[in-house]
Amino acid sequence: METISAHIKQKRKKFGLSQVETAQRAGVGLRFIRDMEQGKQTLRMDKVNDVLALFGEALGPIKITEE
Repeated sequence: METISAHIKQKRKKFGLSQVETAQRAGVGLRFIRDMEQGKQTLRMDKVNDVLALFGEALGPIKITEE
């Protein structure tokens, strides 16, 4: 299973963006991009979605079903 940090880093590289360019285009700080890619445990979901929006993606709630 791929982590969100690995996924975003892979997408950023695929699109040929530096961390600085990604931060600027997403409207978040460079520190946020670095924290996210290093797997920081607590991140604001709205900012994560701002970054994911660059790649046409978004996070949302998931439904957990009981078996």
